[in-house]
Amino acid sequence: MAIAKAERLMNLALCLLGTRRPLSKRELRESIEAYLEASSDDSFNRMFERDKDDLRELGLVIETVENLDGEVGYLARRDSNRLPPITLDAEEAAALGLAAKVWQQARLAGAASGALQKLRAAGLPEDVDPYEAHGALEPRIPVHEAAFEPLMLACRDRRPVVFDYRKATAAHPETRHVEPWALECWRGHWYLAGWDRDRGAERVFRLSRITGKVRSRGSSFTVPVPDVVTVRETVAGWAGETADRSALIRLRTDAGYPLRAKATAVRELGDGWDELEIPYGHGLDAWLVEFGPDVVVLEPAELRADVVDRLRAVAKG
Repeated sequence: MAIAKAERLMNLALCLLGTRRPLSKRELRESIEAYLEASSDDSFNRMFERDKDDLRELGLVIETVENLDGEVGYLARRDSNRLPPITLDAEEAAALGLAAKVWQQARLAGAASGALQKLRAAGLPEDVDPYEAHGALEPRIPVHEAAFEPLMLACRDRRPVVFDYRKATAAHPETRHVEPWALECWRGHWYLAGWDRDRGAERVFRLSRITGKVRSRGSSFTVPVPDVVTVRETVAGWAGETADRSALIRLRTDAGYPLRAKATAVRELGDGWDELEIPYGHGLDAWLVEFGPDVVVLEPAELRADVVDRLRAVAKG
């Protein structure tokens, strides 16, 4: 069935692209074998309308023209369906490949693959492979959260959203009304930066803490969207990248390598423990909780209290 539909769509596209004048439904039905086999006019009309919509969704520009007799015809002009020359160097192609890989675990995987195929057909150099890793390490950006796709579309379309969000220190989620600005991947986690209408301030939300469905709202944004660089700085600050102090922690030997990479000082304590001094900024408590019993906060006292509160919230479920 899939092969038959693909062949039918291809034949319809070729007819519309190959004609110099609009073709009526009757002429298209007589030109395409699959349409001739339709059991009735109603069956043909439904099949044709679906095929026409599918081709438009794939990017084909189909014009509807009415002649002097009032008969409707269809055609796809070649100049309207031709991409301008595309020139991409290796770095640009690699960036496109990496962007496509973001959708590997999302429902947009097919669209991303189709976009790259269109670029290849439009002149992307054959010696440039957008999917090829350009280094010893291949970058991967996983997308596990169900909230990713609706939030990405809301950011693109500038649509406010509503979702239930559970803070690390809370036992139960609460409803948040947000004007989404941008999605950022930071340290392997996806974050949404936007304007929290309930609090009247910008906020950052970790997608893994969004529960239930993301619902869109028809209203418009109430505050301007900041520059993307500012959004990235905001995410970095909320994710704990902006540090103005130091914290002292105990860490099990051979554990917590991301923490060791950020440590400014490490001292062996023996008995399977090390003492680390690490930068302390907003979000460090949430990060430390992820290491569970492998981490013990020594100082400052407020950081230790925040980590304990988060662990208690997790224990409560």
